[in-house]
Amino acid sequence: MIMMGLKFMGDVPFREVYIHGLVRDADGQKMSKSKGNILDPLDLIDGVDLETLVRKRVSGLMQPQMAKHIEQATRKHFPDGIPAYGTDALRFTFASLATQGRDIKFDLGRIEGYRNFCNKLWNAARYVLMNTEGQDCVVQGSTNVAGDRTSGATGQTGGDVDFNIADRWIVSRLQQTIEEVETSLRDYRFDLAAQAVYSFVWHEYCDWYLELSKVVLADAGAADAAKRGTRHTLVTVLETLLRVLHPLMPFITEELWQRVAPLAGVKSETIMRQPFPRADSERIDRAATEDISLVMGVVNAVRNIRGEMDISPKKRLAVLIQDYLPEQQKELQEGSFIARCIMSLPKLESVKLLEPHESAPESATALVGNMKVLVPLGSIIDKKAELARLEKEIAKTEKEIEKAKAKLANSDFIARAPTPVVDQWRQSVQQSEQALTKLAAQKARVASLPDA
Repeated sequence: MIMMGLKFMGDVPFREVYIHGLVRDADGQKMSKSKGNILDPLDLIDGVDLETLVRKRVSGLMQPQMAKHIEQATRKHFPDGIPAYGTDALRFTFASLATQGRDIKFDLGRIEGYRNFCNKLWNAARYVLMNTEGQDCVVQGSTNVAGDRTSGATGQTGGDVDFNIADRWIVSRLQQTIEEVETSLRDYRFDLAAQAVYSFVWHEYCDWYLELSKVVLADAGAADAAKRGTRHTLVTVLETLLRVLHPLMPFITEELWQRVAPLAGVKSETIMRQPFPRADSERIDRAATEDISLVMGVVNAVRNIRGEMDISPKKRLAVLIQDYLPEQQKELQEGSFIARCIMSLPKLESVKLLEPHESAPESATALVGNMKVLVPLGSIIDKKAELARLEKEIAKTEKEIEKAKAKLANSDFIARAPTPVVDQWRQSVQQSEQALTKLAAQKARVASLPDA
């Protein structure tokens, strides 16, 4: 290629070469026709049934005697053939695995995970479109979240706008993500670029911001300016995200961008002709990040308590907050945006701030920095039923410990059993004793609760 370029064009065709690791199969073996472990990218994209896959793998072998072995291995590893994963999922998978200097062990579990990511992005876009199409969400003459000028959209009024802390936080996090992706692409770290945008889309935009946006959009009493601010943020962040993702996932981003771009006030025939986003450091909002971290901390604390106490997600809880800082008091007061988010996301009945020297009832407790998040046990537990359940669980655990200790006391078992098996039984005793201690402590706490 270099010699042809010099001969006919008078210049070298390229000056940089990216060398990726060798793509191996799930067992770490080099893919080769003779081993029959090659995966055709088109089969991953479009899918293939088992019989077709077997025929492809055993045809044209240099060692025909391997055909039977290859057929057996293929039927074992792909009993249902290969489902269709799509081009974008495959591209994103290889980008995420492109770690410098390392060979890639490829299996279908990896590409399936990134197909789920494509579905996540699609569903997020559906939510945004449902809440913004036909609505007023463009701020006339403004710049979008990547600093590009918007031109307004047909039918939009561009009235007053009010951005809440969640809006400012997601825009701030987007700038940091764009900067991280830019740096990673410049350094040919496609894996880090893919991981950065994956984490932002899944764990911040979808898991948190879309849920926080419902606090405003579902509130009939919210001001028009606040709703316009949230709708504007929804579409502009998504439009920018699609441009960030486009080099890695060109097809789904183009499809979604055609619907989203007009709502964000962007006019163009295709996303391919749009500039790649540039980070704007002036839009990084540290205060909003701290406020949303407080929301996340309290919400996660309540969710953890629900999980540990086996409380139904449908049950609304009364939550107490203790040992908060003076500057946090205003943020947590009833009616504030932070308080509304905390009330809405984990579905709470009430949130009460305890005075500095006010005592708290017996509660399930979780720490959020300096604060304690408390869920009074009396409001969530049927004392009699819970004691009965704990006694049953304690009896079951004691029986398991007794059985394991009897096994370990048997000299014949110790002499004949492999060392790993003996170690496993000893570990089982240790884990069961730890569980028994926790159950006893929980029983004591429940027993101390006042009768209903």
